Amino acid sequence: MWEGLRLQVFFLCLGAALWSAAAAATYRGSGPRERGHRRHLSLHRHRERGKEGQVLHRSKRGWVWNQFFVIEEYTGPDPVLVGRLHSDVDSGDGNIKYILSGEGAGTIFVIDDKTGNIHATKTLDREEQAQYTLTAQAVARDTNKPLEPPSEFIVKVQDINDNPPEFLHGPYYARVAEMSNVGTSVIKVTATDADDPTYGNSARLVYSILQGQPYFSVEPQTGIIRTALPNMDREARQEYDVVIQAKDMGGHMGGLSGTTQVKITLTDVNDNPPKFTQTVYAMAVSEDKVPGEEVGRLKAKDPDLAENGLVDYRILEGDGMNLFEISKDSETQEAVIKLKKPVDFETKRSYTLRVEASNPHIDPRFTAWGPYKDTTTVKISVEDADEPPTFMAPGYNFEVEENAPAGTLVGRVHAKDTDIMNNPVSYMIPRYTDLEEFFTVNPDDGIIRTTRPLDREAQAWHNISVSATESGGHHQDAKVRVNIKVKDVNDNAPEFATQNEVLVCENVSPGKLIETVSATDKDEMAHRQHFHFSLAPEVANNHSFSLKDNRDSTASIFVIRKGFSRMTQDVYHLPIEINDNGVPPLSSTNTLIIRVCSCDSKDTILSCNVEPFILSAGLSTGALIAILACIVILLAIVVLFVALRRQKKEPLIVFEEEDIRENIITYDDEGGGEEDTEAFDIATLQNPDGANGFLPRKDIKPELQYPMRPGMRPIGNSVDVDDFIKTRISDADNDPTAPPYDSIQIYGYEGRGSIAGSLSSLESVTTDSDLDYDYLQSWGPRFKKLADLYGTKDSADDNS
Repeated sequence: MWEGLRLQVFFLCLGAALWSAAAAATYRGSGPRERGHRRHLSLHRHRERGKEGQVLHRSKRGWVWNQFFVIEEYTGPDPVLVGRLHSDVDSGDGNIKYILSGEGAGTIFVIDDKTGNIHATKTLDREEQAQYTLTAQAVARDTNKPLEPPSEFIVKVQDINDNPPEFLHGPYYARVAEMSNVGTSVIKVTATDADDPTYGNSARLVYSILQGQPYFSVEPQTGIIRTALPNMDREARQEYDVVIQAKDMGGHMGGLSGTTQVKITLTDVNDNPPKFTQTVYAMAVSEDKVPGEEVGRLKAKDPDLAENGLVDYRILEGDGMNLFEISKDSETQEAVIKLKKPVDFETKRSYTLRVEASNPHIDPRFTAWGPYKDTTTVKISVEDADEPPTFMAPGYNFEVEENAPAGTLVGRVHAKDTDIMNNPVSYMIPRYTDLEEFFTVNPDDGIIRTTRPLDREAQAWHNISVSATESGGHHQDAKVRVNIKVKDVNDNAPEFATQNEVLVCENVSPGKLIETVSATDKDEMAHRQHFHFSLAPEVANNHSFSLKDNRDSTASIFVIRKGFSRMTQDVYHLPIEINDNGVPPLSSTNTLIIRVCSCDSKDTILSCNVEPFILSAGLSTGALIAILACIVILLAIVVLFVALRRQKKEPLIVFEEEDIRENIITYDDEGGGEEDTEAFDIATLQNPDGANGFLPRKDIKPELQYPMRPGMRPIGNSVDVDDFIKTRISDADNDPTAPPYDSIQIYGYEGRGSIAGSLSSLESVTTDSDLDYDYLQSWGPRFKKLADLYGTKDSADDNS
């Protein structure tokens, strides 16, 4: 390919050189009349006379040129001569200077300002820029004065075949249906060539197929790929890799080419019928299988895809059509044969079915290739299984007389082994069906008997199960339902349906109906059987009430006397005899209670209880309720008063959890100081009462004098304050009568002749004193704070 390119470039360069030389000679040697489409740089007017004597003026074009051409991709050693500019005013003495401006002037295109020759100094690419617009002008060399007007011209880049075709959208993927006719369009591929399509054959493309024959072909001019073989089968081959070439220069030698790949996939059509792999399928089913269980599977293969490969199955014929059914597994496309009804090995041991497989979706284009179905034979053999015994009836219903003695025959159940071995059967009653063990069954013959008399009124039906098991087998059992009805015997006497009292007014009129009684019987009532009512013999001739049998299992009670008195008798007991007319007949005597009540004039009952005698004294029920209410209110007031009194009473002793502060007792008498001769001395501060063993309480008036406690001695008339305070603290800690808080007594006068002097901080601060407080340091740690206070003051005075 590159050899052709180099050869083509050589010929083009040679042609361009020859054309440039000829053009230059033409421009230099041609006169004004021989140049077509010329423009002028300078105008020289001359006159011409027309046919009518009119003087015509024509412009004389000083220099004219056509479009210039330069070949692209020229790689010669010298710059390419594009063309030459020349003006008629140029006499060749070098006074004219040619100037070039515009696209690429000075960089790509340069001009000899003396001769006007234009050269291309760089290699040009038409695909980058196809033409350049330049402006030429002739000026005086010494003054740069324009001698000709500026004129534009175009330099076109002449194309060469330097760009191969390209498939911009490759690789391609296409699909076509299998079994398509020859010439079916598959896909169109398109290549592009960057060369100039208007010049030569550089951009004229021709398509050809390099790979993919003989299955596909391509149209040379359009690039359309078509099928080339008939009956291409997807099941044989599904994908094809095709290579398409596009070549320029019309496909001739020396042209450039490009290729692309096309992957073509054959899509499926329904062109294959389903096919069974076997003509006969053998299956087996055990006789103990239940309906709905799977017997076996078979499959007809269809190589088509999706809905084209779907297969439906059905049973066409066979002796097992009523016992078996067929369905399809949608995931595996298999036919599933299931048991429709139970099979019996002892009855029939094999069945035959004819099964058909067919496509539900048939392509009408390929109908002639059919039929799209297949058939096969399925043989099913029945296997023997150790089955449990079978009862001769699905259920049994028996009857037994009520109160029948133990051991009475109820009925018999019968089961047999249907297997070939025909083993004997044993019977039993599961205990969970007969918890109270009313019945028993003979294990050998299945006869059911009672174990004790049955009471129909307690339980009218007994529903039990009987189990039959093979002797010597796999202990498989079968169960059957046995319903036993207890037949009724008239063993219960009738009684009142309700036991309500009958209320009657004192002023009731004779002959009035006061009650209608009915009866009930736990036994069953026969058709047309009814109860018979009558008064008991002992009250048959009473003068208060009468009874009428209504012959519909009810009776009416009437009053036969005029008026009753509650004070005389408030309750009457009327015995009534009831007969059930059964077999044997049973009767009972029931007592009807009749209570006499107080009524108003409209026979509305006011009271049916006997009033106490206190009511006759004029004290009504409302008065009693009012008295009781007053008593309750008084009791509530008393309880509230006591509670308030207890709440107001404060305790005499402060508990530990309370805030223990100080009890300060202040006196207004401040005393006269040391000059007061009537004041107490320091011995008074020592609490003479405490010295004698008695400490009076400050919150109550002393009533008792406590003797001196053993171990304590009287305190002498000492002025040692530290010992005095310790003694007071010890007395307070050991005295059970003292409050659990400190009692501080403040005296305005400390006594006469005190060595310590006044302890008042107020007096010490406000009066000038020359006392020395250094002795406080020796009083111990309890007076350290006081010593520091007064010692600080003295130090301050000394410093001043």
